[in-house]
Amino acid sequence: QVGGFAWENCGDKRNPVVVQSLSVAPDPITIPGSLRVSAAAKNGKTLASPLKAMLVVEKALGDLWIQLPCIDNVGSCTYDDVCAIIDDIIPPGTTCPEPLLSYGIPCHCPFKAGSYSLPASDFDLPDVELPSWMTNGNYRVRAVISSGGEELGCLKLAFSLQS
Repeated sequence: QVGGFAWENCGDKRNPVVVQSLSVAPDPITIPGSLRVSAAAKNGKTLASPLKAMLVVEKALGDLWIQLPCIDNVGSCTYDDVCAIIDDIIPPGTTCPEPLLSYGIPCHCPFKAGSYSLPASDFDLPDVELPSWMTNGNYRVRAVISSGGEELGCLKLAFSLQS
């Protein structure tokens, strides 16, 4: 499906991290704007540092999908320690921001095993200066989370951006 929001788990059925539901509105996503997200995920084991995330980001150019490079940590990047990145954004010891706090969703490693659910919640998307190659269009992303070489979860997303 091109041009509409879609998602699917792409990992092994035995992966401990599985997204059970995910919805995003509006479609297409507008920047700046407001984004309404609801999600549920199941985590079968405690996830501790270092958690590696590998993203492959592609943009549609006609009938072709072009992989976008990793420039300034945006695009098809590998992040060797997501926990450290989260700690930079939300310093350890700081209360988790809303709506995570209200729904008991952790915002720091380690992430304990369990089921997590985020009812429909609004997030403001600021007017960020996106790279020129990441403008209006259709995108697909494959995200793989791993630790010590073990794949923990994989998620594919497809969405449209409009600024």
